[in-house]
Amino acid sequence: MKQACLYDRLGGAPAIDAVAALFCRKVLADPSLASYFGDADMNRQIGKQAAFLTMVLGGPNSYTGADLRTAHAGLPRLNDWHFDRVIGHLGTTLRELGAAEPDIAAAGAIAESTRVHVLNR
Repeated sequence: MKQACLYDRLGGAPAIDAVAALFCRKVLADPSLASYFGDADMNRQIGKQAAFLTMVLGGPNSYTGADLRTAHAGLPRLNDWHFDRVIGHLGTTLRELGAAEPDIAAAGAIAESTRVHVLNR
């Protein structure tokens, strides 16, 4: 039997929408990260985050946003410390929403694989 993709194991669209909303709230509440979002439309940001998470976690791909390098290119002084904080917020979010530890680790590994792109290395 084929194993369900991470997107499905986490609960599909309703769960990913909840993850995106809570994750974005956590990131905005973090004083070290909030300034990177300025006056961004958070509903739009949550929608983009949900579409991105859906795509990278194995769900149906409807992401139409910029690639990671382009989306993060103009962010001054963005570094590993910031990236690690974002990954931490993702893990905390998944844990709070009841995801299994192996799935949290798998999502973290996927997020980690984007580090070079987000930090434009």
